[in-house]
Amino acid sequence: MIPNHAAPVAALGPLPLGERIDALDALRGIALLGIALMNVESFTSSMLDAGTGIDPRQAGPDRFADGFVYIFVQGKFWTLFALLFGMGFATMSERARAAGADFAPVYLRRSCGLLAIGLAHSLLLWSGDILFCYALASFALLGLRNAPRGALWPIGGLLHLTIVATLLTATAEIAVAGNAGGGAGDTAAENALRSAEAAAYAHGSYAEAVALRWRYFLEQNLSTLWVYVPMALGMFAIGAWFVRSGAIVDPARHHRLYAGLRWGAGLLGLAITLGGLAIDSEPVLVGGRLSAADMLSATMELAAAPLMSLAYLAWLVRTLQRGARWPLLFAPAGRMALTLYLMQSLAGTLVFYGYGLGLWGQVSRAPQVLGACVLFVLQLAFAQAWFARFRYGPMEWLWRWFTYARRPALRRAAVPTSP
Repeated sequence: MIPNHAAPVAALGPLPLGERIDALDALRGIALLGIALMNVESFTSSMLDAGTGIDPRQAGPDRFADGFVYIFVQGKFWTLFALLFGMGFATMSERARAAGADFAPVYLRRSCGLLAIGLAHSLLLWSGDILFCYALASFALLGLRNAPRGALWPIGGLLHLTIVATLLTATAEIAVAGNAGGGAGDTAAENALRSAEAAAYAHGSYAEAVALRWRYFLEQNLSTLWVYVPMALGMFAIGAWFVRSGAIVDPARHHRLYAGLRWGAGLLGLAITLGGLAIDSEPVLVGGRLSAADMLSATMELAAAPLMSLAYLAWLVRTLQRGARWPLLFAPAGRMALTLYLMQSLAGTLVFYGYGLGLWGQVSRAPQVLGACVLFVLQLAFAQAWFARFRYGPMEWLWRWFTYARRPALRRAAVPTSP
C-alpha cells in the first residue's frame, strides 16, 4: 500500500502536512525533473522549433541527449502533471463532501488563481507556460465532479482520441492535397517571428522580451489551446478516477490495472513513439514547411505521451510497493512544484536571454540536459532546506491563501527544548 495518512477533516482548508500522500509528492518531483529536461531547449532556441524531433545535424552526446528527451520525456511529463492535477481535484472534492462544505466556490477561486499565475508566467516570464492551459481545463473539470466513477476513464480516453483523430484527418488532407501544407505567407510570418525571437531574447532588454511574449501568446499559444486543453482535461478525468476508485491509495487491490499500464500502455506508447520517429525523425510543425510525414510523426508522439505517462505512474507505484525509498527523495520538490516550476523559467531566461547571461543559441543539447539536471539538484536541496522551516512553498502558500480566503500558517511551529 502506498503511504497514506489521509483522514476526514472538520472543515475545508489547506491539506495538513500529515495528510499528504508521499508517493504523489514523489511523482510530482520526478515530473518536475522531466519538465526541466523538456523545457530547457525552449530557453535557448525559437519556440517554434523546440520539441520537433531529433536534429540530424547533431552527433555524439548531443544526439543521444536529444533522442533521449524526445523519446522518453517530450510530452510525457506535462501530461503526468495533468494526471496529478486530476488526483488533487478529486481529493479536494472528497474532502469537501466529508466536511459538508460547498466545494464549487473554493475550487473556482483555486482555478482563477492558477489562471492568473499562468497568465503572469506566460506574459512576464516565459512563453512556454502550461499553467494557463491547466486552468482553462480545470473550469471544465468542475462539470465532471458528479460524473459516475466508471465514466471518467472513457471521458479521458475519448477526449484524447478525438484530438488524435482530428490531427490524423488533417494529415490525410495534407497527403491527398499533395502539398507542403501552408504557403509563402505562412513561411514569411514564421521566419519573421523567429527573427523577432532572436532579436528580443538573444540581445533585447526585458521590456522587449515581454513585448514579444505578448505577441507569441496571441499568435501562437491561443491557437494551440484546442489541442492541449482537451488533452489536459482528459488526463484530469483519469487522475480523478485513480482517487475515487482508491487505486492510488491501495494499488495492491488494482494490481492488474497497474501491470497493464506498466507493460501494455508503456510498451505501446514507446512503440508508437519509435514508429513516428521512423516516419520522420524531425517533424517540423510550422505551416510553411508542414508535410504529411511531419504531421503523422508528431501526431504519433502526441498519441503516445499519455500512455507512457500512465506507465511512469505505474512503475513508480510498483517501485514503492517493493519497498524502495529513493523515489521519496523527490517528494520535497513535489511539495513545492509550482514554485520550482516558476523558478525553472526564471533561471532559464536569466541564463540564456540577453537581459541575463545572454547564452541564447550558444549551448548545445548535451550541456542543456546536464544543466537542467544540475538545476534540479539545486532545487531539490533548496526544497529540503525550505521545508525544514516552512509548511508550504512560497507560491503554494500564496495560492492557498487566495483559494481558501484565509492565510494559512507558513512557518512550522517551534519545537520546545528541554530545560
